[in-house]
Amino acid sequence: MAKLTAKQVAPFLVLTAVAIFALFITPGSAFDPSTVTNADGTPVYTYDSGDIAWMLASCAFVFLMTPALAFFYGGMVGRKNVLSTMIKSTVSAGIISVLWIVVLFSLCFGESIGGFIGNPTTFFFFKDVMNGAPWSGASTVPLPLFAFFQLMFAIITPGLVVGAVAERIRFSSYTLFIVLFGVLVYAPLAHMAWHPEGLMFQWGVQDFAGGTVVHISAGMAALAGAIVLKSRKSKITAPANIPYVLIGTGLLWFGWFGFNAGSAVGASPLAVYAFGTTNTAAGAAGLAWMFFDVARGKKPSVLGFCIGAVVGLVAITPAAGFVGIPQAIFIGFAAAIISNYVAEFLKHKTKLDDPLDVFACHGLGGITGMLLTGVFSMVTPGETALFKTQFPIQLVGMVVAVAYSFTVSFILFKLINYILPMRVTSEEEAAGLDASQHNEKYTQGTLLVNGTIPPELLQKEAEILEEV
Repeated sequence: MAKLTAKQVAPFLVLTAVAIFALFITPGSAFDPSTVTNADGTPVYTYDSGDIAWMLASCAFVFLMTPALAFFYGGMVGRKNVLSTMIKSTVSAGIISVLWIVVLFSLCFGESIGGFIGNPTTFFFFKDVMNGAPWSGASTVPLPLFAFFQLMFAIITPGLVVGAVAERIRFSSYTLFIVLFGVLVYAPLAHMAWHPEGLMFQWGVQDFAGGTVVHISAGMAALAGAIVLKSRKSKITAPANIPYVLIGTGLLWFGWFGFNAGSAVGASPLAVYAFGTTNTAAGAAGLAWMFFDVARGKKPSVLGFCIGAVVGLVAITPAAGFVGIPQAIFIGFAAAIISNYVAEFLKHKTKLDDPLDVFACHGLGGITGMLLTGVFSMVTPGETALFKTQFPIQLVGMVVAVAYSFTVSFILFKLINYILPMRVTSEEEAAGLDASQHNEKYTQGTLLVNGTIPPELLQKEAEILEEV
């Protein structure tokens, strides 16, 4: 057995310390809204059982998106990297769930420090959450329910970045990136966009469910990661399992109803509205991507429709509760065309290696959605807004989110690469990350005979790739 190093045991020791520290935290009792009354004796807060039920369901919907993303990404990479890609998205559920309780919720929604970040002590180890008054923007549901709903967004965001660094990044290095990204990128953006005293919130930036916080941050981090890690040794990789991609798309589409309609934080007409815009944009974008491919001489593909639908879901995220349902068609259509064109350009005209087009789909999809929110929003800017019209406000918010998330993520990738080499060796990359990083092998959906792939199958794959 090889001798263990400090880097190998460090994650376990950190988790052990957190678990032991948690033993000394006194749990809080559930908040009773009847104990807080106005001068006339009427309750300040009134929970709504319908809102609570919908938000619990939405939490589950959004959580489902993380394993759905694992299927979506896992089906598109090569056979030797399916499991390694899927676990990098899924392990975020463990890392962020613990980090959220310890300090991340506090950094996102704690007492504001300059409108940029939350005070880490406000909800440290979930202090005053279980027995805390409801969040100002979600007064009909318990504070811990709001906290766990927001957790689901924080979980999936670093999982999105995986697609840009797939097939060449070390698992240990990526787990450290998840921690640092959550604290230094996600938390500040979430605080600025969604905290009532956050900078972008005060400026009047409209981000209904995470255009800046989730998709622009992940898309720009993906671009930074692809630049730092550079290209794979071989870019020609046939998708391992297209049915996985289709399953992942369906589950993502399903979960996105909780993502967007749940962001209404209640079972309200606004939730119905967001539900409608979400479905409409996804359908329009899936068709636009597929038909645009056909118009350029390709065949209509399963991958094309699936990727397009996800781009539409990304683009409608910031706009879901602010724009009309007919306008959602245009938002989905425009985002799909832009992302499709840029993805093809980057793939064939540049040296950037973003295997699953995360920047083109999530980064540019989020940017397109943010800007078109400013064009079609039916909600007028408030008193503290930077401008009297919405589009320049959205433009400022978009630029801030793009610049901040790319700069900090680039620094993080460089820093981690100095501490833990991020890229696997050439030999490990050739063997595949499933084997070299996890000592496991994906075989379902392949034609493996005695551990080898028949030559005729390889030839068929090469012909398909050449045609594409």
